[in-house]
Amino acid sequence: MSFDPRNSSDVEHRLWDEIESRHVGMLVLPRAADLHAQPMTAFVERDTRRLWFFARTDTELVRRIGRSERCLFLWQHGDMQASLAGDLAVLRDRARIDRFWNAVVAAWHPGGRSDPKLTLLAMDCDDAEVWVAQSGPMKAVWEIAKANATHHEPELGARMHLTFH
Repeated sequence: MSFDPRNSSDVEHRLWDEIESRHVGMLVLPRAADLHAQPMTAFVERDTRRLWFFARTDTELVRRIGRSERCLFLWQHGDMQASLAGDLAVLRDRARIDRFWNAVVAAWHPGGRSDPKLTLLAMDCDDAEVWVAQSGPMKAVWEIAKANATHHEPELGARMHLTFH
């Protein structure tokens, strides 16, 4: 199956595949006073377009969220970069804790699945900006040289806005 970076369903399918296989991105609360991103491991639920993150109730991140907070999840790997936006809420969901629990999560949460401070963050994704580079090093050099000669931007890939409803 070929991937078309200008086809929104191809881009969306690949985005979820990529996050599902590599998990780690940066979570940002845009209204936070210090506005720093925090690395988080994301677990994907495609049918609801929801991302889940493990957290602890005694962290500054969870205290800042309160009941709900707008957020961004920034993700990058290889030729794809994405910024997903949505609402983030604190939800302790036993079934999802059991479903997503693995050795990596356990390393960060030594109190185990039954730790009363263990919780989940649920991000309901509204939309995303996705960039896919479609060039190797030689094409990049060529496109940059051509752009400087013609005073036009280089053609190194595609940008797509995805809306999740």
